[in-house]
Amino acid sequence: MCCESFPGGATRAKNPAIQMYGNRLVNDQSPIELLVEFLLVMASSKRITDRGIPFSTSLPDFKTLTGWPYMGTLQYAPKARLNLKLFSFMGASRLDSRHETHRLHYKELLERLHTNIRVMESGTENDVLRTLENLFLGFQGAGSGRTWCAQSFLPVCPGLIAGETIWNETVARRNPPSDWHYAIENLKTYFAMDKHNFLARGGEVLYLQLCNALRQKPESVSEWVSESGIEIEPQEQEPAWLHAELQRELGLLLTHCPQTVTDIAEFIDAGVDHVTSKKTDGNDSEPRFVDSGWCPADSWQEGYLFAVELLRLCLADLDVIERLQLFETACAMQVLRSLAVQSVRHCPPERTVSWPGYRIAVSAPDEKRLAVKRISQHTVKTIEKIIYRAIRCVEMKPPPSDNDRNKILKEADTSYGGKLFVSTAKRIGMIVPRRGAGVRFTLNEQLLRLLVVTTVPVGGRLTYDSFKKLVKARCGLVFDADGFAQASTWADGVGEVHLGSHCDAWLQEMLQAAGLLIELSDSCALVENPAANANSE
Repeated sequence: MCCESFPGGATRAKNPAIQMYGNRLVNDQSPIELLVEFLLVMASSKRITDRGIPFSTSLPDFKTLTGWPYMGTLQYAPKARLNLKLFSFMGASRLDSRHETHRLHYKELLERLHTNIRVMESGTENDVLRTLENLFLGFQGAGSGRTWCAQSFLPVCPGLIAGETIWNETVARRNPPSDWHYAIENLKTYFAMDKHNFLARGGEVLYLQLCNALRQKPESVSEWVSESGIEIEPQEQEPAWLHAELQRELGLLLTHCPQTVTDIAEFIDAGVDHVTSKKTDGNDSEPRFVDSGWCPADSWQEGYLFAVELLRLCLADLDVIERLQLFETACAMQVLRSLAVQSVRHCPPERTVSWPGYRIAVSAPDEKRLAVKRISQHTVKTIEKIIYRAIRCVEMKPPPSDNDRNKILKEADTSYGGKLFVSTAKRIGMIVPRRGAGVRFTLNEQLLRLLVVTTVPVGGRLTYDSFKKLVKARCGLVFDADGFAQASTWADGVGEVHLGSHCDAWLQEMLQAAGLLIELSDSCALVENPAANANSE
């Protein structure tokens, strides 16, 4: 079996999991780094192919999307922001990772900043520097145990979004640079910006899924929505409308943080040492464009649902940090959905169910009932098994030897397959326990909040039963006795389960405790999305 890619004609990797799910979703990339990379692509200057006209909007315009050339690779120009990272993370990085040239440039950077500070009232220039350093250290997003340049900021504004940079410590030890500027002049020798160790292309895959989804024909979308039962709004079924709304809202996403933060960040990064930013961000005023990867062409359905969910998150009037946290969780959930849907699509299980083709039996966080735990555990194992089988459905070309094949499949399982699914779910609290046997699906407050904001219309309400129905159709999650019976049949062929009519009472309690449930009577309740529309006056 061969999976078509978007963009077409992508270079084929030997690893079958990369062929199946795109280049690449990998276990080493954390949820926050998925978000950082997704927003990095979104916020950077972009073009399609070497000859394409660069654009700075969040998404390509609709005409470009629908006319995307078959071999047209998406390229984007990430900023390194080395000076800002050095200023912010040097003092919090490991002592053994601080090269002498880094220390000296750090001191030089502080001196230059010191001369540019004017204190009008009480305090000193050093007080201002310490305050700024603590401010930007407070935006540390990922990589606290790494070298300062390999860390990432929480992407609250454009000035804090930066690409991955790795210090080539072995090369520097063997051939020490004379000073910082020598290292920058020989950038490719001492720094690596194309390894994708931590920003490992997962964010690129999610971005490409959006582009691939929004270029679909309206009739294809309507037919899928009708067959799948996901019940999105009529206007959301129009790719042109959805694209225009997302283009606007994603463009506003990073503007909720005060512009002053970006202004200060950019001054620290380029205002006092423009040479470093000039050398790391391009050559001779030409931006440093890099090629993105690819996603499966037939993943447009899950990509379309992801687009709808992101728009609803954008439209909800949420706190800056809360919105980013929900975006982070949404990116991780999209990875889970992409793995499961694509596996079911290309290697259907023995017993099939409606879209998305799998069932996740969700148990209470403090679940005590063994029957409930057992069914939930079985759905975890079944999804792992489907992913395992799907990877082995991919035809490897040229056919490797048996020994090489075993090595490739082992890497696929541990880095890109079932291990990725389980570890990602654990990271966001959807699978417990974090360690040990008997893993099962559950929910926490963050996941519950995400489900409500992306399922219930902004400022609107749904009946509790309608809410459960839509969550099952869109995410495969089931909570009640009927859902568990269906999940049990799908997972192990045993549909006769007797869990009682109050199997999901814990879910109602969680919704009520979070202020998301309105009980009208013993038999009727409404799930409410309390977030107002961010665009309403």
